[in-house]
Amino acid sequence: MLSDGAFPHQIAVLALDGVFPFELGIPARVFGAAGGAYEVRTCSVDGGPIETNAGFAITPAHGPEIVESAGTVIIAPTHPSRLGPRLSEPVATAMRQIRPGTRVASICTGAFVLAAAGLLDRRRATTHWEAAEQFRTWFPHIRLDEDVLFIEDGDVLTSAGAASGVDLCLHLIRSDLGSEVANRAARRCVVPPFRDGGQAQYIDRPVPDDPASSTAPARQWALEHMAAPLSVPELADLVHMSPRTFARRFRDETGLPPHRWIIQQRLHRARHLLESSTLSVDQIAADVGFATATSLRQHMNAELGVSPHAYRRTFRAEPAAELVG
Repeated sequence: MLSDGAFPHQIAVLALDGVFPFELGIPARVFGAAGGAYEVRTCSVDGGPIETNAGFAITPAHGPEIVESAGTVIIAPTHPSRLGPRLSEPVATAMRQIRPGTRVASICTGAFVLAAAGLLDRRRATTHWEAAEQFRTWFPHIRLDEDVLFIEDGDVLTSAGAASGVDLCLHLIRSDLGSEVANRAARRCVVPPFRDGGQAQYIDRPVPDDPASSTAPARQWALEHMAAPLSVPELADLVHMSPRTFARRFRDETGLPPHRWIIQQRLHRARHLLESSTLSVDQIAADVGFATATSLRQHMNAELGVSPHAYRRTFRAEPAAELVG
């Protein structure tokens, strides 16, 4: 939840020369689908026009002065060749406008700017997998994990390539206003409402061309029977594979081993029920396939660092959601 509780929440998106226009537009599109809870404004470091990497220039409506008043600042990506291990003075000046305690996020290679500004020191971070080697060369002291979609480390968040910027924005809406508002925004944008930040961002392995050799039918069946035990041999049998072949192909297609994927799906559904229903924790645990409430509590503590009751206290009360109908 936002600490100040003030809505519409002010978001400043900082665009640098060479900005990727698709990613630049993500915050306005996604937060704009949250029904008036956010005001998203785009700025450049000097208030002037900026080049994009798509052969045209744009002129943001604002200069760096909006960074100082924003509750959230998002850094849009540009190619690392336009950046470096040290910020240019105009960019550094703009970054110094960020007030202490402001929530800061990056999309894709925007993480390079956060790193050069010192905002990722002693934190975990991610960026696009293709830029990971360059990132480590410039910032070896930062704990980079290029195998995930996004990372939240305190009030600093980083995300991977283009689509994960959408995931990051939906995650922030979910954190601020709860799953119902985030799901509604996702439907308006016609995107999946939730992809866990720990999901692999890219799997460089061959995926079967023949749909009959895919594990997708087993995954769909699992989602429809989440309360069932869901053993690997049972799921493998549904798609006529041996358990070993199924487990290997499942990881090729999802980036996760079957048991890990099942736990994530169960936790996702449990979180939704904790936010949107009055079911007891015992009933939710049974409905999503955990043997006991204790098992649900252990998994939530391991994944999120909170108990089901604490999670419900945080996200069940959503007075700000009234703003979005």
